[in-house]
Amino acid sequence: MTILDWTIMGAMYALIVGAVLATRGHMRGVTDYLAAGRLAGRYLLTISSAIAGLGAITVVANLEMGLQAGFAMSWWGLTMALFVVIVTVTGWVNYRFRRTRALTLAEFLERRYSRRFRVFAGSVAFGAGLINFGIFPAVGAHFFVNYLGLPPSWSLLGPALPTFPTVMALLLGTAVFFVLAGGQVAVLITNFVQGAFANLVFLAVTVYLIVKIGWGDLGQALMSEPPGHSKINPFDTGYVQDFNFTYFIIGVMGLFYSAMSWQGTQAYNASARTAHEGKMGQVLGHWRGKVQDAFMIMVPILIFTVLNHPDWSAMATAVDAKLAGIDNQAVRNQMRAPVTLALLLPPGLLGAFAALMVGAAISTQSSYLHSWSSIFMQDVVLPLRGRPLGPRAHLKLLRWGVVGVAAFVFVFSLLYKQSQAILLFFALTGAIFAGWSGAVVIGGLYTRWGTTAAAWATGITGVTLTLTGFLLEQAERSWRETGVAFWGLFDGFGAERTAQWAVLMADRLPNGQELWGWAMWLSLVVYVGVSLIQQAVRRRPFDLDRLLHRGRHEIAGEVEHGTVAVSRGWRALGINSEFGRRDKALYVATWGWSLGWVVVFIVGTVYFLTRDVPGGDWSRWDPAWLRFWETKTWIDLAVGAVVIVWFTWGGVKDVRRLLRDLKARAADETDDGVVGE
Repeated sequence: MTILDWTIMGAMYALIVGAVLATRGHMRGVTDYLAAGRLAGRYLLTISSAIAGLGAITVVANLEMGLQAGFAMSWWGLTMALFVVIVTVTGWVNYRFRRTRALTLAEFLERRYSRRFRVFAGSVAFGAGLINFGIFPAVGAHFFVNYLGLPPSWSLLGPALPTFPTVMALLLGTAVFFVLAGGQVAVLITNFVQGAFANLVFLAVTVYLIVKIGWGDLGQALMSEPPGHSKINPFDTGYVQDFNFTYFIIGVMGLFYSAMSWQGTQAYNASARTAHEGKMGQVLGHWRGKVQDAFMIMVPILIFTVLNHPDWSAMATAVDAKLAGIDNQAVRNQMRAPVTLALLLPPGLLGAFAALMVGAAISTQSSYLHSWSSIFMQDVVLPLRGRPLGPRAHLKLLRWGVVGVAAFVFVFSLLYKQSQAILLFFALTGAIFAGWSGAVVIGGLYTRWGTTAAAWATGITGVTLTLTGFLLEQAERSWRETGVAFWGLFDGFGAERTAQWAVLMADRLPNGQELWGWAMWLSLVVYVGVSLIQQAVRRRPFDLDRLLHRGRHEIAGEVEHGTVAVSRGWRALGINSEFGRRDKALYVATWGWSLGWVVVFIVGTVYFLTRDVPGGDWSRWDPAWLRFWETKTWIDLAVGAVVIVWFTWGGVKDVRRLLRDLKARAADETDDGVVGE
């Protein structure tokens, strides 16, 4: 790191802190704290939510996993493009949730079902989310210690202090300050600044590394993989066998089922100016992610090239030498890509990427601190208390929640020893809530016949199933890796029976995708079955219009009015009377882009599956596949460069409008997420 690099990092940190100080006076009430007054525009939402959902830990996780995947996996990802567009352009779940005006997901569950169910759902979401969040500070700190080459300890006119917890405390403390100072208003604005900067750095780093390493070396490294393990040709990998009909159906179902289930960035679901604005923010997300996706695919592959190509052997040796000082195998795997990047990037870009990761770490931690503390206070503490608080006391309670969550994750990160890939940890902890909540959310928003008893039955069934699967998987893993039964659970069986049990479980236990599929299917069956039985007996349909503020319950300013007439054909594409001409053009472009890649996938898949391959030697197609990936990468980067300018300008206008509207609005002290009796 040169003086230039440290200056870039310092400037970025000063900019986001200055943004909080300059705007902190605009947060005046509970609604502003929880949802920025419900006044955020589409560009602000799409850029801010992207960096909130990305985070330093997600960058590290994708770099870790990307070293194993190569290009081949990306081909099969094209199968989901059409379904992603359908979910987005229809505003599936997100649009209707915003129409409820609920400030948290569990508040909507109380309005739709009952207060006790709100407490149950809020408790499960908070517990699962808190454990999920627990490793964020540690992974971020590990990145900076290894990427910046920081010493194990430091001292400033006093005793030496360990560097790792110091870095954790600095990043987490900054995130706490942001949330305490301005709530969701500060989170939105700082995340926008960080997100706009991150897009520029993703573009610059990706282009630089492609030019520096080159497609020639990249192709040689990837083509050296043995048959059946190609990182270029999707038809020469074992993944083709796993990509079966069951896998595809589970993935498609999960896309629809789990919309908005994960609550780590829950405030963004309630912050849109209108439901239509929130839906358009999701549509813009298809374009915003081009550069980020290109980075997540290309950079791990380029790092793989450096670590495996003979011309880069000296750098690979240097990387191994630096990693040798890390005792934990899981952490060593996570740090392989960051350490390589630190050796590859030149001055300026080295500091810019570090500044990106500072912003990403703080943005995710501030968003998660805000989300999990708000869920606990809004959906557990206040409903159990049973009496509303005044605005000042309410805000004070929410802020204490932030401090409590921060203290927990700091201690958790210090004590927890990571033993698996980050994304696997995410999947295990996330399924405890997201594995069943989709049924009660979708049923609550789209049916009049869903019942409270059905919601309870679904929640209990889903939590029991996912926790049981989690414990059994941990037990089998413990025996397989250490020869000791998990928590001594099966010690009474004896060594032989324990071994037999472990072998049986290894053969019978569903994998993560299958467990998720079983949880979704069973939850849906339970919800629909119990609801229909109750409705057959009682026949009391729920007043959905009141929940969604439709018809005579409509609230002024909550529904936009478009400037173009909408025919039945356009409505089939998700275009309604709230659309203007620019909205309509954006929808058409989004549909066209996604459908185009789906056609490419179908044509390519049919072509290669009908080829006669003598001896199963697919390698003769590798040069053609390499040219395809090179072309697609440059297309994505070119489109992404245009999007960066477009979205940044739109986001600046949205920030100005947000601050203006927050200053002009009359605060409603009763709009605090507390549901009356």
